[in-house]
Amino acid sequence: MSKRALGRSGLQVAPLALGGNVFGWNVDEETSFSILDAFVDAGLDLIDTADMYSAWKPGNRGGESESIIGRWLAKRGRRDDVVIATKVAKWTEHKGLAPATIQAAAEDSLKRLQIDTIDLYFAHEDDPSVPLADTLGAFSRLIEQGKVRAIGASNYSAARFAEALDTSEQLGLPRYEVLQPEYNLVARKDYEAALEPLIREKKIGVVCYYALASGFLTGKYRSEDDLQKSATRAAAVGKYLNGRGLRVLAALDDIARLHSATPAQVALAWLIARDGITAPIASATSVAQVEDIAAAVRLKLAPDDIAALDQVSH
Repeated sequence: MSKRALGRSGLQVAPLALGGNVFGWNVDEETSFSILDAFVDAGLDLIDTADMYSAWKPGNRGGESESIIGRWLAKRGRRDDVVIATKVAKWTEHKGLAPATIQAAAEDSLKRLQIDTIDLYFAHEDDPSVPLADTLGAFSRLIEQGKVRAIGASNYSAARFAEALDTSEQLGLPRYEVLQPEYNLVARKDYEAALEPLIREKKIGVVCYYALASGFLTGKYRSEDDLQKSATRAAAVGKYLNGRGLRVLAALDDIARLHSATPAQVALAWLIARDGITAPIASATSVAQVEDIAAAVRLKLAPDDIAALDQVSH
């Protein structure tokens, strides 16, 4: 499988990432191990998680996803087969991007993941209370210590991301090589308006989250009644149940039939084909779902397919 560069980091990954937000939330450890096995066996390698996953579940503290991935790595011995991405800033135990917070959070994540180096370490959200020079300096020290290979930013505005890149250049600090924005067929405007031109100009890698719009683009949710299928997804999916969203699903259905594919595979293939996207992130709660999303990597959409999806989702 051909790999894609994550910015100028030197890291290369397959064009689809696995979201670890479900591990320890609505997927137990045994199933998580099976999902991770299937993902890597499919030739894929980028696993995305965060220190806060899945603190929102009653009874959880946070760190559950990293801990499960760490136990899987230790048990399976597949560290060299994967690229591990995790994040800091949103968890109440390590909130924000102050230098001491970043250092402590990274060391705790390394322990839970049972690895020596985080391949890709994200600022999970911006922290305007801390000078960018201080935040980037803290990331630089982690790279110097061999605890992090490359850094990225999630949930940054275009203006703030550009400022961070300028700060790195002016001070000779490592730059954010990867951006992690929300981006999918039904959430296009924010990314395409300002972030996309910037990442193309600066040659930044992009791993976008909510690639399937919290499951909406799988076609599972087509009416208010369908929202009862998943209490965990209903709030996030309901906002897409409108004329535009349903037209996007209809187009996905049509193109999926042409290719003997599924709507999810088509939605992911559209992202994979877009210039500037390195690897969309998709979560899975079963091995069958891993097999479904993994097939998107092999699905080559025709120019007419892409044009139809562009038009209906614009």
